[in-house]
Amino acid sequence: MTDESTTILYRPVGEHELALIHASGDTAFPLRLSWQPIFYPVLNEEYARQIASQWNARDGKRGYVTRFAVRSAYLAQYDVHTVGSAIHQEYWIPAERLDEFNAQIVGRIEVIAEYMPTD
Repeated sequence: MTDESTTILYRPVGEHELALIHASGDTAFPLRLSWQPIFYPVLNEEYARQIASQWNARDGKRGYVTRFAVRSAYLAQYDVHTVGSAIHQEYWIPAERLDEFNAQIVGRIEVIAEYMPTD
């Protein structure tokens, strides 16, 4: 018997990244740019909302929070990194392993929040 338990993760994204997610049929995150060595899904919705509203929704652009499930057994190989307070937790997935990560997503990536620019 295999363990099919999943972990719910969140990813704050901007308009361009969301368009690429939609182009995949809402099943995969786009490859990282050359200057982005890691993909960092976050463990807490509040943290994802902070990033989407404070960073992605700037300069006339919108920010979004996505939610998705990943096989827990796959995530077990990665450490959780806390990068601020207790809610600021994320996984660091090496960019070169993003295709492998995407293959571990169960179901669709869904948008759960949208933020308008504040400036």
